[in-house]
Amino acid sequence: MKSSRFRARFGSSHVCALTGAAFLLAAASPVAVSPVAAQEYPTKNITLIVPFAAGGFVDAAARLLQPEMEKRLGRSVLIENRLGAGGAVGTGAVVRADPDGHTLLMVASSHAVAPAVNPNLNYDTVNDLKPIIMIARDPMLFVVSNKVPAKTLKEFAEYAKAKPGGLNYSSPGFGSQTQFIAELFNLKAGIKLVHVPYRGGGPALQAVTQGEVEFSVLSGQVTLPQIGAGAIRALALGGSTRDPRTPTTPTVVEAGFPDVEAIQWAGMLAPAKTPDAIVKKLNAIVNEALNDKVMRERLATQGMSVQGGAPEVLGKAIETEVVLWKSIAKAANMQLGN
Repeated sequence: MKSSRFRARFGSSHVCALTGAAFLLAAASPVAVSPVAAQEYPTKNITLIVPFAAGGFVDAAARLLQPEMEKRLGRSVLIENRLGAGGAVGTGAVVRADPDGHTLLMVASSHAVAPAVNPNLNYDTVNDLKPIIMIARDPMLFVVSNKVPAKTLKEFAEYAKAKPGGLNYSSPGFGSQTQFIAELFNLKAGIKLVHVPYRGGGPALQAVTQGEVEFSVLSGQVTLPQIGAGAIRALALGGSTRDPRTPTTPTVVEAGFPDVEAIQWAGMLAPAKTPDAIVKKLNAIVNEALNDKVMRERLATQGMSVQGGAPEVLGKAIETEVVLWKSIAKAANMQLGN
């Protein structure tokens, strides 16, 4: 059986996780269970904490899953957007919650970036949370202002080399995944784009459309309308396959930068001591929801590629990406403080 593979690399570092059908096969792996705990759960409504503002990639995934989880669990799922510290406030609340499966967490791939941004987090990203499932992935887009003459990512790299330190890139803020990907691009392309942080993806995109900065790496969710309107240009897609929403945009592999993949993902976690039986039950019902054709189509309209699979897939992605982002921060000598 064929399977696709997610790969993010920095030097000899690799981030690999099974996707597609292989994820669903992996879900069948044995997990220690307590049948009684699984049968009784849930005993009350579930709070699903999203540590980011409403309307973003992760929030959209949570709200699409909400009714499907309620239907299958027979309880209300209450989404709570608990903001602050780049996701650390909401994440910390789940870490400290009762490990009974009634308080869950939806995170973005920036969850694995956090330890590189803040070595003094009041929780352990890997050990204080238990993975439930990888929900979806969304390849990001490398975009430029219309003031930039380059029409390809390689042309842009050459343009930047001719202006060392003279071109800027926007990001949704210090320590964002955009900042790390742009710094990785700096390293791989041998250029020096200057970081200009904004307060969120919307302002970061606006900076490109208005020509305040030349470059950014942002989600298709925010960039595609502006690309379609001709306000900015897409030079490359961060995934390994083309996106049907922008079929003429080459992937980073096709653009000549295979080591600069840019993919954000959404995943669900629980407090570390949550019983395996409850995790297995949640994993099974979310996998079932993700296999629903209508659900997959709804996620696709938000630019999300459905994943699913065993809890270990999400756990492995987090573990390996924590190492990756830390290595990039060190190599690029990134300044992450405000």
